[in-house]
Amino acid sequence: MVPDALSALRLTLLVASVSILLVLPLGAGLAYAMARRSFYGRSVLVALTSLPLVLPPTAVGLLLLRLLGSEGPLGRSTLGVDLGLLLTWKGAVLASSVMALPLVVRTARVTFEAIDPRLEQMARTLGHSGVSAFFRFTLPMARRGLLAAAILGFTRAVGEFGATVMVAGNIQGRTRTLAGAIFSAQQGGRDREATLLLIAAVLVGFVAIFASERLAGVPSVRRSGLR
Repeated sequence: MVPDALSALRLTLLVASVSILLVLPLGAGLAYAMARRSFYGRSVLVALTSLPLVLPPTAVGLLLLRLLGSEGPLGRSTLGVDLGLLLTWKGAVLASSVMALPLVVRTARVTFEAIDPRLEQMARTLGHSGVSAFFRFTLPMARRGLLAAAILGFTRAVGEFGATVMVAGNIQGRTRTLAGAIFSAQQGGRDREATLLLIAAVLVGFVAIFASERLAGVPSVRRSGLR
C-alpha cells in the first residue's frame, strides 16, 4: 500500500506543480486584461475561462479527448505529429491546468480590481511605460492575491480526477494521482488505504484554503515604491 500511495502522491505533486507553473502566468495575464481593459468579446472570454467551473469534469475531459484525438484539431491527422499527451502524466497536467485556470483567473482578477488604476496612471506621468508600471508597482501590490490564486489553483490540480482520468487514465505508477488512488482503493475494497489517502487530501485542501484566505484581501500600497 505504502509504495503505491507514495507514488500517487509524488505524481500528484508533480502534476499540480507543473500545472500551476503553466497556468499562473496565463491566468494572471487574462485576469489583468479583464480587470483593466474593455474590449470586444470580453464577456465571451470571461465565460469561456469560467466554463470548467460549471461543467462536469468528465465533460471537460471528453472535450480534451475530442481535441487531442487522432482526427481532432490537435490530433495526429491534423497536425501531422502526435503530441503524446493521451494516457501520460503530461495529459494529466493538461487536464489539471484546464480545471485550475478558472480559479486562478477569478482570484487574480479580484486582486487586480482592488488595486486603484490611478496608481498606474501616476506611474506613467512619472515616465514609466505601461509594462514598467505593471511590473514595478501593480505586480508587487498584487503578490498576495496572486499567491492565493496559485495556492487555490494548485489545490484544484491536486484534487482533479474527472478530466484527468478521461485524458490520462488511472494507470498505477504512471498516471494514477491521489484522487485516482482514492477511487481505486475504495473500488478495490481497501478501506484503510482509502481512508488514509482521504485524510491526506483533506489536510492538503484545508491548509491550502486557510493559507489562501489569509493571503487574499485588498492589496497594500505602502511598499509599492511609487515615487
